[in-house]
Amino acid sequence: MTAIMLTRVDTRRNMARFYKLDIQPTLFNEWSLIREWGRIGRAGAVRTEVHKTRGRAEIALIARWTGKLKRGYR
Repeated sequence: MTAIMLTRVDTRRNMARFYKLDIQPTLFNEWSLIREWGRIGRAGAVRTEVHKTRGRAEIALIARWTGKLKRGYR
């Protein structure tokens, strides 16, 4: 699975945000969901969630993805 990049831009509210989701293997036979978010053009915050299986990491990714789509990210 490749990284998913979402953006939300609203010029009336001076809003230009990004949200990136990616799944990567760890060194300990687990899978990590890496989330990065912030203002477009600037360094963002990063958070990593570790999951026992790739399937669980993908479920977490889909849950975050659908939540962001409901909030207006595209």
